Amino acid sequence: MWLQKVAVYLSAAGMVCYMLLLNGVLRILQVVWPALAKKIILKLGEKVTMTQNPRFKYDDWGSTFASMAFVRTVCDNMWLSLGQEAFVGLEAPDSAVVTMERERTSIGKFVRDGWAFRNNIEIKQHRSLEDRLSAAQILVQEEPLCPVVVDDMSNSCSVKYGAMPERLYVLQAGKVTYKGAMGPWGYNPQEVRSHLEKT
Repeated sequence: MWLQKVAVYLSAAGMVCYMLLLNGVLRILQVVWPALAKKIILKLGEKVTMTQNPRFKYDDWGSTFASMAFVRTVCDNMWLSLGQEAFVGLEAPDSAVVTMERERTSIGKFVRDGWAFRNNIEIKQHRSLEDRLSAAQILVQEEPLCPVVVDDMSNSCSVKYGAMPERLYVLQAGKVTYKGAMGPWGYNPQEVRSHLEKT
């Protein structure tokens, strides 16, 4: 596990450096060569499938790649990723979550074979447990084939699983059998589907 932890630290440092460089280059290009900046940002959008979503237009998200808010979010997420405890082949870490009935429980009670997400819904950052539960109602309305629980406000589950801003996992028989790359660039539901079809 120590080797995997070292990889997490190196990956986080590399990602922060990459994002700082990307942000700086995009800021300069937006001033001196806006068309090239847009082309690069659209290419990045293709990698995360943003350009495939008809509800997202370039004007909605394109300029965010060159903002300080973007850099702060990346740095915050990389900092949180350093607390990861979930690695493929090891026991799935247990963490506190809250059910839709507001019962405090643990994620371990919901781990079972065949649990998979089908949709991704954009939800704004929560300021309270009520916000989080309210946002989860959107998922409940979609009638998922799995229980819906939310992380508590300490984000302990997100930290243990390195799930900020997003990451897909498959947990089977109490073990991590699939750990996707960090999103949004590494977010790959098709890879999860392939993994589930194999197991």
